Amino acid sequence: MISKGEKAPNFTLEDNHGNMVSLSDFCGKKVLLSWHPLAWTGVCTDQMRALEANKDKLAALNTVALGMNVDPAPSKKAWAAVLSIRDTQLLSDFYPHGAVARDYEVFLEDMGCSGRCNILLDEQGIVFWTKEYPLSQLPDMEEVLHAIAKA
Repeated sequence: MISKGEKAPNFTLEDNHGNMVSLSDFCGKKVLLSWHPLAWTGVCTDQMRALEANKDKLAALNTVALGMNVDPAPSKKAWAAVLSIRDTQLLSDFYPHGAVARDYEVFLEDMGCSGRCNILLDEQGIVFWTKEYPLSQLPDMEEVLHAIAKA
């Protein structure tokens, strides 16, 4: 996984609303890149719902959360609709398959998807906190919020 202190690689990916989103769009804000392996699965569902449920707390900390994985954009759009995710952008790293996940060193070659991890970037796009989770474990949003608040 990308290391603390590294400059985050820029990217441009399609989100669940059909918009092209670049990391550079968020200059001046902290960014949470919340990677999940596959949409339509239980823990990934809970992980993305937690981003949406905590959007106001994140905004109060000048932080934008982006849900990241390798599923295609139409799937992310349908999944977000089913989950009632309206504000959190879910980005598709589908083509070239997993290119951004590879840049962030979170792509699992043997599974063809990203791992489950959170990467926090400061207002200048420098990594200041990372955590990788077992695929079956839901990330603790309170831990993430605490890491943001103390940065």
